[in-house]
Amino acid sequence: MEPVSQSHWEDLGNSIKRHIVFVLGNDFQPPRKDTYYSGLAYCVRDRLIERWLSGQRLAYETHPKRVYYMSMEFLPGRFLKNFIINLGMEAESREALKESGFALEELEEQEPDPGLGNGGLGRLASCYLDSMACLNIAAHGYGIRYDYGIFHQKIVNGWQVEQCDNWLQFGNPWEITRRHFLYTVKLFGRSEPYHDERGNLRYRWVDTDTVDAMACDIPIPGYNNETVNNMRLWAAVSSRDFNLDFFNHGDYVRAMEEKVLSENISKVLYPSDEKEQGRELRLKQQYFFVAATFEDLIRRFKKDHKSFQALPDRVAVQLNDTHPTIGVAELMRILVDEEGIPWDEAWAISTKVFAYTNHTVLPEALETWPVGLLGRVLPRHLEIIFEINHRFLDWVRKERPGDEGLLSRVSIIEEGPVKKVRMANLAIVGSHSVNGVAALHSEILKKSLFRDFHELYPGKFKNITNGITQRRWLLQANPLLSDLITKTIGADWIVDLYKLEKLLPHAEDKAFRTEWMKVKRANKERFSTYVYEQTGVRPDPDAMFDMQTKRIHEYKRQVLKVLHVITLYNRIREGKTIAPRAVFIGGKSAPAYYMAKLTIKLVNSVANVINHDPAMHGKLQLVFLPNYCVSQAEKVMPAADLSEQISTAGMEASGTGNMKFSLNGALTIGTLDGANIEIMEEVGPENFIVFGLKSEEVDHMRATGYRSRDYYERDPELKAALDMIGSGAFSPEQRDLFLPIVQGLLDRGDRFFVLADYRS
Repeated sequence: MEPVSQSHWEDLGNSIKRHIVFVLGNDFQPPRKDTYYSGLAYCVRDRLIERWLSGQRLAYETHPKRVYYMSMEFLPGRFLKNFIINLGMEAESREALKESGFALEELEEQEPDPGLGNGGLGRLASCYLDSMACLNIAAHGYGIRYDYGIFHQKIVNGWQVEQCDNWLQFGNPWEITRRHFLYTVKLFGRSEPYHDERGNLRYRWVDTDTVDAMACDIPIPGYNNETVNNMRLWAAVSSRDFNLDFFNHGDYVRAMEEKVLSENISKVLYPSDEKEQGRELRLKQQYFFVAATFEDLIRRFKKDHKSFQALPDRVAVQLNDTHPTIGVAELMRILVDEEGIPWDEAWAISTKVFAYTNHTVLPEALETWPVGLLGRVLPRHLEIIFEINHRFLDWVRKERPGDEGLLSRVSIIEEGPVKKVRMANLAIVGSHSVNGVAALHSEILKKSLFRDFHELYPGKFKNITNGITQRRWLLQANPLLSDLITKTIGADWIVDLYKLEKLLPHAEDKAFRTEWMKVKRANKERFSTYVYEQTGVRPDPDAMFDMQTKRIHEYKRQVLKVLHVITLYNRIREGKTIAPRAVFIGGKSAPAYYMAKLTIKLVNSVANVINHDPAMHGKLQLVFLPNYCVSQAEKVMPAADLSEQISTAGMEASGTGNMKFSLNGALTIGTLDGANIEIMEEVGPENFIVFGLKSEEVDHMRATGYRSRDYYERDPELKAALDMIGSGAFSPEQRDLFLPIVQGLLDRGDRFFVLADYRS
């Protein structure tokens, strides 16, 4: 890009002031962080929109094949710095801000993390959007514009407390709301057969409730190019805003009832599904964004094409997990019911359009819907799913005659006391490609979880290992290390990560290693200050920073890390010497997941004892990081010395946190699971600490019998740590508080092999 002149700096500075005055209605004197953040954001958005509109015009002229990436969640993180970097505006922005007295990083802290996702699934989706824009791929991300996201995690007396994540409280300068751009989404009602003018039997969906989907667009720029793609999120808008009759009769609540109930669809990510109303809301959410997306897709397709035979050549729909899988039935409904295309022809078109990414090896995590619920909310779609299943099973019978067990295993409909629709099975049958997200995960899908489908559809299952974008997770998150790398090998690595191999000849260079250690020390000092501000605990930058930050779940084994910390604590009390260590655990638990929430309480209780013990000063610290999110992760990753990736082998599909830590120079200790295997292959086994049982060893122990208590009885350190937890050493106010954790490990099978892996 051309160097930025002084006049450009002056232009941007004046533009910021103009936005503060004429868009925000504020004075730019005295300078305020919030107004300057918004003013700069609107300036950046101006440049984004210019490129965006230019790219849209070009797309309609050239007719590229478009990718439609459908995901229930996106987790983009803050936009300001990312957009400035991708647009090549960093030097210009810093200079323009000098008069205000604010650093760019100060303004960045004014931006809330968008409440559009929860964890790895959403972060992966956002990395995909960034990468496709950088590769000049015409792509659209589709999801829901949640008003409140998942939740803001607060720690009260060591417990997780969920609070409303009002991330839109002060607006979102990056969002362009298309209030005139509404699609009507149908729900409930009934399916009505009729004969068209040619005498063909067809169906229409009648007597429905409706809710409007309003498009909210956020531009996604590529790095140092002219591509700006679109993340289009749907907000639910009531088709009947206000009932004046109820209002005039004094029933003010009912006057707004329909509006509130309709707009609940886009309020919160993953509403609790413990009750029927929650399950229904989740289903409505999924169909809502799928229906709106396909209306948008079909509208765009019809601008340039008259025959749906061209659809697979012009459109690729990627189903990010099972949440958008109802799209298979929706596209068939559109093609068959609305466009009048014969079933076989429509199915041939549809299956060439869809591809499905599976993100889990846990059978219980594969989404299912009770037939009764799905039939009530989406009656026509259930009919279509039954027809898909009928034709699919007929084909299976021809391929494998007499194998009734196979029919039961692969059926889209699960028979039982409560008949259910298996959405993963529907996704596999309805897609031309299915991928796992790491080499081992993909092999498990083929050899175990979906073995029958793999044998029926040889070649359909592929591996596409998850990835991250280095532009956010190194260039943006770790500017000191980025500058060192660029100074050493040039800037090509920003768009081609394989260029980092050029660093290998410098690995033993004393001057380079010294500079690298200076960077690490500076990042640890910055993180230490941040932790102190957030928790009141000041980690020692001279200690090893040992990080386990991820969603709180039993299979991710935060309890195993706590047992390790307690063991270190006991060794120090016995007079043994250990390398100084500060351990950080962070992540959110699902609101209804008691054992995960109890784990958070355990971490905080153990931390309270250790951090208040004078004997641990300069030796051992434990900190729980509240409200783990993208912006916090951007501070965590650069500071880490050790990355804990200790999930039970065979259960972590891929992981992306492991990649972020590794990219920032942390040493990984991990099970040979998910992407850990591929990380080890890249960095070499000498730079990877292999931990615990292998997946095949876990499978063998499950099959032959596993007695966790045996490990407890023969390992004095393990017994001591567990006994302390069980006896109330860390919960004197309620000594039996953590017994469910201890009992789960000793008496209920230790499902995730915590005790088996403790000693390693």
